[in-house]
Amino acid sequence: MFCILAAVILGSAILCVTTKRIMRAATFLLFVLLGVAGLYFLLDYTFLGAAQISIYAGGITMMYVFAIQLVSKRTLQGLVERMKGSRVAFGGIVSLVGLATVSLVLLKNQFINKACSVADAEVPMETIGMALLGSEKYQYVLPFEFISVFLLACIIGGIVVARKEKENKED
Repeated sequence: MFCILAAVILGSAILCVTTKRIMRAATFLLFVLLGVAGLYFLLDYTFLGAAQISIYAGGITMMYVFAIQLVSKRTLQGLVERMKGSRVAFGGIVSLVGLATVSLVLLKNQFINKACSVADAEVPMETIGMALLGSEKYQYVLPFEFISVFLLACIIGGIVVARKEKENKED
């Protein structure tokens, strides 16, 4: 089952980043997220699997709505998008530089060795919950709230941009 889910995740991820149509990319991303949820269920992390489906699959549905609202009809039909070879080469070079940077940081700071030594110790769920929802130093409730306000501002901004474009077309 793991091999099937891994194949679905990898295949959908590759198709997601290589397709030129935004709706197909969103659909392939949905398959990636559902595959990750399947891995959570396979590991008996039912809460994480259910959260993955409800939060991220719902997010993909919202992405469909904004893709339809914010992108022009010609782009959705795939008539405008063309990729130049120079842009693909530049993207590949930037990706390789990023991979080299991450690899050097991991090797220099010995994160892999530290992660392997800590992997044997089991962290209780209460500790994870307090780290995620606590408001003290090195806890994440404040950044989580900032991100939620930022995403709300992005949604409102997207709606405003879509409305202004419609009003300009009517004039």
